[in-house]
Amino acid sequence: MENPSTVYHERQRKQLCALHVLNNLFQKKDTFTQTELDDICTSLTPSRFMNPHRSVLGLGNYDVNVITAALQTRDLCLVWFDRRKNVEKIDFSKVKGVILNVPSDYKIGFIKIPFDFKHWYVIRELEGSFYNLDSKLDKPERLGDRQTVVDFLKQRLTLDKTQLLLVVEPAVENMGSWYMGDTEQ
Repeated sequence: MENPSTVYHERQRKQLCALHVLNNLFQKKDTFTQTELDDICTSLTPSRFMNPHRSVLGLGNYDVNVITAALQTRDLCLVWFDRRKNVEKIDFSKVKGVILNVPSDYKIGFIKIPFDFKHWYVIRELEGSFYNLDSKLDKPERLGDRQTVVDFLKQRLTLDKTQLLLVVEPAVENMGSWYMGDTEQ
């Protein structure tokens, strides 16, 4: 069983949760850097002063397009999970990681900023156990087995505006083999 202290886990800095998702997914510091993600933003929208794929202030807050493009540089794909489908039918043996995008409060001190912020985090299986590698956590949270993760994801999907995305290899995306059985609900 994996010891949480040996699981790589980046803690939240600025609005760099997308960067932390990628490095936590790959289990290695600096798999991606802020500079690389900023370069991806520029390549996605080269002629804009205010890039729509990141925070105006340069603090991060990268969108799904940046995560998708970053994963493509490592020959991986991002598949959006239709919440009307059955989470039980995800074939986790073909999924490299599960990325969630959830509503998040943003505060300066005790004052809540009245904007709709989102937060990225990843769940990953490591040596037979699933871990929540949310950068807002002090340390990785061992979730346990497949059924525990399914229950965790079902609960998260009941929350409004939560998105679930699966990191898979291109062949898995093309064949749709990350989903077992038919396409019924």
